[in-house]
Amino acid sequence: MDQIQAWLTALPPGGLYAIVGLIIGIESMGIPLPGEIALVSASLLAATGAVDPWWVAGAAATGAIVGDSIGYAIGRRGGRALLVRLGRRFPKHLGPRHLAAAERMFGRWGVWAVFFGRFVALLRILAGPLAGALHVPYRKFLLANAGGGLLWSFGTVFALYSLGQVAERWLKGFSWVGLVVAVLAGLGSTIWLKRRARRTLDGGDAAGDAAPDRVAAAPRD
Repeated sequence: MDQIQAWLTALPPGGLYAIVGLIIGIESMGIPLPGEIALVSASLLAATGAVDPWWVAGAAATGAIVGDSIGYAIGRRGGRALLVRLGRRFPKHLGPRHLAAAERMFGRWGVWAVFFGRFVALLRILAGPLAGALHVPYRKFLLANAGGGLLWSFGTVFALYSLGQVAERWLKGFSWVGLVVAVLAGLGSTIWLKRRARRTLDGGDAAGDAAPDRVAAAPRD
């Protein structure tokens, strides 16, 4: 995370917004990239006044919504076979175990998996392509996608931004302490989300669930 933050710091504000949106967009298409780390790092920079938090959140939301929509189109065209091929290419992130867990989440929550998936590392990558492969109606997908993307982006940015502002007011002369607190908060949220996704995967394994041979198609548009 420190390396990503140092890299983002070296960019002009416009370049930082573009990179954040691009990383999150590509991740949302189904390619494992550190989208959440990029957003947390940019949020911490916004807390120091280096960049505008509104632009950071807007870029992240745009990347999330557009990337998920592209992922949906790819998944709808390529089906589950495409996800299996991605799993072979990225076995640590999208292997059969991960795909099976994501399918269980969709089976349990339906289109809400797209909304809440923005907050879970596994579904943040797979929600778009998997929704397309399952032929979730696009209108429902778009509403859930936009709602989750906006809440995740603006919520993350302004939670960290507000924390930084409060720390600066209370710790005048020790602004570095506020930054450390914000970094720890960002790391804590990232670790919590990863552990939550890991518990979901482990719970599915303990129950003896296996990846289905095929996915039953949901009602088409």
